Amino acid sequence: MTLLAPERHERILDRLRRSGTITVQEIARDLKVTKETVRRDLDQLETAGSLQRVHGGAVASSSPSRRETSLRQRQSEHSAQKQDIAREALNFVPSSPDASLLLDAGTTTEALADLLATGPTGEHHHTRFLTTSSVPIAQKLAEVASLDVEVLGGKVRGITGAVVGASAVATLARRQADVAFIGTNGVDAGFGLSTPDTAEAAVKSGLVRAARQVILLADSSKLGLRTLVQFATLEEIDVLITDAEPHAELAHALADAGVPVIVAGTQ
Repeated sequence: MTLLAPERHERILDRLRRSGTITVQEIARDLKVTKETVRRDLDQLETAGSLQRVHGGAVASSSPSRRETSLRQRQSEHSAQKQDIAREALNFVPSSPDASLLLDAGTTTEALADLLATGPTGEHHHTRFLTTSSVPIAQKLAEVASLDVEVLGGKVRGITGAVVGASAVATLARRQADVAFIGTNGVDAGFGLSTPDTAEAAVKSGLVRAARQVILLADSSKLGLRTLVQFATLEEIDVLITDAEPHAELAHALADAGVPVIVAGTQ
C-alpha cells in the first residue's frame, strides 16, 4: 500500500524520536519508496521545523551543535550496540604486557573499560600502561592488576566526567602510546570528528596525536552528525568500529581516507 505524504512524515518523525538520527537509505527501505521521495519529505519537514537535514539523512531539530546529554542518560542509550562495539575493540588491545593505551572519555569507551576490568589479569610482572581522560574509567580500572592507570590532571566536566584543561593537553603532548580508543559526538563526511565543547575537543585532539594507532568507537547514532568543534579529520583515524554500515556519502569519505569500517555484532 502506498503511503500518503502525511503518513510518511509521521513515520519519519516517529523513527527520528526513537533513534535521534535517520538516513535517507534506511527510510527509503522501511517505507518502500525512492530515495528522491525521502529527500523531498525531509526537505518539507525541515522547512516546517520538525527536523534538521544533515549529510545523508536528518537529526532532530532540537539537536543544536552544542547540545549535550548527561553521562547517566547516555549510558542507557544504545547500550547493546556499545557493548558489541566494545567487544570488537578488544581485538585491538595489545596483548603485550609492555603496551601502552589511551582511553578517551565516553560511554562507548567506558564499555570497553568494563571489559578490561572484568577480563583475565594474567601473571605478568610488568603491566600495560593506560592513560585516560575519564574519571569514571580511571575509577573502574584503578584496581585492575594488569593495568597501570594514569588519569590526566585538570578540571573535570561534570556532564561527561572528562578531564579538560591545559595540563591535560600538555601531558598528552609528551606521550606516544601504542593505541588510542576514541569516542565522538559526531562523524561527518566533510567535517570529520566533532564534539560540542572546545575544552574537551582539545583533549581529544591530544589523544589522537599521542597514539600510533587510533581506533574510533562510535555507535551508528553518531554517524552523519556534526557538532560544534572538530577535533580530528577522518584521515587521522585508523579504524572505525560501529554497529551499522555508514550511509553512502560517509562510507565513501571513509574509504577515501583509508579508514576500514568494522560493523560490530554482525558475526
